[in-house]
Amino acid sequence: MNNPQLNNPLHGITLEKILQHLVTKYGWEQMGEQIDIRCFHYDPSIKSSLSFLRKTPWARARVEKMYLQSLDDE
Repeated sequence: MNNPQLNNPLHGITLEKILQHLVTKYGWEQMGEQIDIRCFHYDPSIKSSLSFLRKTPWARARVEKMYLQSLDDE
């Protein structure tokens, strides 16, 4: 069997876990500096960010990219 997700580093990682990791590592302020979206600047929360990111593919892609870069930094 060929597993198409074999080389996908995001496979099995939820968007919520990605956000929790980034908030722990960088905090909302630094995340907002790197990705300029309202849910990171004004009354930030995991819930509001999840809601926005699930509806906004370009923002989700940036958050996923930031997550992958944060793993390279470790």
